[in-house]
Amino acid sequence: MDRSLFIFTAVGVVFLYFITDFIGDIQKNDERYRSSEYEQKHQFEKYIGKDAVGQEILIVEGEDEKRQLSAWHASALKMEFLEIFPDYDYMRQFVQERIKGKLLQKKLLEVIERVEGEFLSGTLSAQEARKMLESVK
Repeated sequence: MDRSLFIFTAVGVVFLYFITDFIGDIQKNDERYRSSEYEQKHQFEKYIGKDAVGQEILIVEGEDEKRQLSAWHASALKMEFLEIFPDYDYMRQFVQERIKGKLLQKKLLEVIERVEGEFLSGTLSAQEARKMLESVK
C-alpha cells in the first residue's frame, strides 16, 4: 500500500511539473496566452543584454527615468553592483560599462559620489551607505 501511494505521488509530481513547464513555455513563446502575472514578472527582461565579453548589461537607453530606475531595481545587476561596495572606483566603472542609459548612469554616479563623501567623512555607517546605494530614487 505504501509503495503504490509513493508511486502515485511521484507520478503526480512529475505530471504537475510537466504541465507547469509546458504552460510556462507556451506563455513565453505566444503573446496571446500570457497572463498579466507573467507579463509583470518578465516586463524588464527586454532590457537585459550581453556585452562583447558575455557579461550582462542593462540597456535602458531611450526610456524615461522612472522606467530606467524600475528596470535597475528589478535587475540582477543591482545585486552584483551592491556586492562590490565599498570599492567606489570599481562601482563607477561598473555603472559606466554595464549600464546603457544616460539618465540612470547619471543618477547612480551622483549617488555613488554622495555616499562616498559621506561614508569617508564618517557621517554614514557601512550599513547606511549600502542602504542608500540600494534605494536609488
